Amino acid sequence: MKAFLILEDGTVFTGTSIGSTREMISEIVFNTSMTGYLEVLTDPSYAGQAVTMTYPLIGNYGVTPDMESKRVWSSGYIVQEISRVPSNFRCEGSLEDFLEAQDIPGIADIDTRALTKLLREKGTMNGMITTEENFNQDAVISKLRQYVIGDVVSKVTCDEKTILPGDSFKVALMDFGEKSNIVNSLHNRGCEVTIYPAHTTAAEIISANPDGIMLSNGPGNPEDNESIIEEIKKLYQTNIPIFAICLGHQLMALANGGRTRRLKYGHRGGNHPVKELDTGRVYITSQNHGYVVDEATLDEAVAIPTYRNVNDDTNEGYRYAGKNIFTVQFHPEACPGPLDSGNLFDKFMNIMGGAK
Repeated sequence: MKAFLILEDGTVFTGTSIGSTREMISEIVFNTSMTGYLEVLTDPSYAGQAVTMTYPLIGNYGVTPDMESKRVWSSGYIVQEISRVPSNFRCEGSLEDFLEAQDIPGIADIDTRALTKLLREKGTMNGMITTEENFNQDAVISKLRQYVIGDVVSKVTCDEKTILPGDSFKVALMDFGEKSNIVNSLHNRGCEVTIYPAHTTAAEIISANPDGIMLSNGPGNPEDNESIIEEIKKLYQTNIPIFAICLGHQLMALANGGRTRRLKYGHRGGNHPVKELDTGRVYITSQNHGYVVDEATLDEAVAIPTYRNVNDDTNEGYRYAGKNIFTVQFHPEACPGPLDSGNLFDKFMNIMGGAK
């Protein structure tokens, strides 16, 4: 069946429908990873976005148990070629069947290189995937220009508190759209992890007397989370060690007077170089964000920059003066990888041990 990808600038790509045939409107972004497509699809940070994979062949190892949450959060999926005969000893089915079962619309057999170049030149745009051949382009573009992602953190966060027992430190994890490997990275180090819904009050978390607090990744515009930022301000005032990743990193900066800004087309993929400013060492990192902290807006007497993106010189991390708090924009829990920065979880363990 034919499918069409229509962008808000009027560009139309014609390809083949994969997955669900329902109509979809979302932001259109691209990811440069060669593998890990299941982790991408199930990453809550992609809520409200359809993902274009720049690597030309996707789905060659099929569907395996490698998921970052229990469901797909990406609104749609865009590939050049989908493998219809997957091969892997862990394969449980094809990616195309998985998309259909999850009711995720997709499009294949389009020039994803041309689409990616367009998004790099013009910036992230809204788009529609449809199988309707007689679509009214003017009406579609009007809909696309009205679309906003909105409060997606409330949609992706957990409904109630969950505790994973452990025999080491007690970590309170605020779930803004957490990836399961953040939990695994803590739990595998022996931590007792309590996962809290995004709008949990600081008072409830502090009353549980955790050894450390983790602020997770998540979707959307960080400045939209005003009530959450107010609670993070209260957490900042304590002496509890805090480690924040991605959206959590941005929210901590906002809680301390910083501002964030939208990137032209974001950083998404498993191959982004980041320099550690203290040592000059470069890490290859996994990233998924469309916003960054504007360094010029955050006082260095409060937060000292620790990492910088090698490609565009944007901020990738802070340590907070006089506090046991450090934050990173990239994903040290990356699954399937790279694993260069996984030692940041060990750093968090050491800080919790030193703070006791």
